[in-house]
Amino acid sequence: MTLRNSGTSRKRTEPRAQDGEVIVVTGASGGIGRATARAFARPGARIALLARGERGLEGAREEIESAGATALVIPTDVADENQVEAAAARVEQEWGRIDVWVNNAMATIFGPISALNGGQVKRATEVTYLGAVYGTLSALKRMRARNRGVIVQVGSALAYRAIPLQAPYCGAKHALRGFTDSLRSELLHDRSNIHVTMVILSAFNTPQFDWALDLVGKRPMPVPPIFQPEIAADAIVWAARHRRREVFVGWPAVKAVTANKMFPGWLDHVLAKEGYSGQITAEPSPPDACANLYEPCDVNPGAHGRFDREARRSSIQWSLTRHRSLIAGGCIAVLAALVALRR
Repeated sequence: MTLRNSGTSRKRTEPRAQDGEVIVVTGASGGIGRATARAFARPGARIALLARGERGLEGAREEIESAGATALVIPTDVADENQVEAAAARVEQEWGRIDVWVNNAMATIFGPISALNGGQVKRATEVTYLGAVYGTLSALKRMRARNRGVIVQVGSALAYRAIPLQAPYCGAKHALRGFTDSLRSELLHDRSNIHVTMVILSAFNTPQFDWALDLVGKRPMPVPPIFQPEIAADAIVWAARHRRREVFVGWPAVKAVTANKMFPGWLDHVLAKEGYSGQITAEPSPPDACANLYEPCDVNPGAHGRFDREARRSSIQWSLTRHRSLIAGGCIAVLAALVALRR
């Protein structure tokens, strides 16, 4: 797999599954991580699955292997730097290298800042921010030896525009964006062939809304419109194979980032009114609900949450983003034809 850093002119060769591409996905037991591992799975691919929940990891393994890929399950708490490094070392020992590392693992808390304690904030930050940092460090160590590889940071519109009731998660995603910006500049300075990209997501139908720590007492939900996780997974795989600095997925992400650049104060007031009702349902949280902040829930959740009925299976914005070169070429051709007709 031949990769180049942004700003160089050498042609990039697309990685192919039959080349034995080696991919590491964190948070692979459920949600977007599970869908992403499945999207990478094809004959010849080798996929390492990292997460805490062993039942979910085994479920992911079955899906990967049924698609003809090879799976390696490594139970890992990404908040532990030593565990992340050990996982990377095992992948390298088993398969010789790491081509793509996807930092997807996350933890969130639904509740106002006044209800949080320092331990909860620390844990959410360690998983969502430091987990991605540790993954990046371990991936870089191995990619630098070969001067090639791709690191995909799974980001969020909340890395640009924070919302109420999820302050620890928003803070962690903001931090990851800053860390990644620094890394990009350093790779360019070093003329490295390692590429780092960030995928900026909207709201998705994942199990996180059933196992996040809930301090409100009402079942949380993603802010509509809601998309199915396969769209995010498709974008993550695409980002691993194309030279984009950032990839936005879903019009709400584009809208939030743009509006925050232009009218941040106005958004403060809008979210003060709508940021609560948009994330909290009227349904009380089940008394026996599992929260996975400190320990994994002993389930095999799959990729989808409980919002299949509302979730969209496609995104016009993502389709336009993915095919923007073709669309631009088509527009130029149409304009050229119109000019020719006027002559």
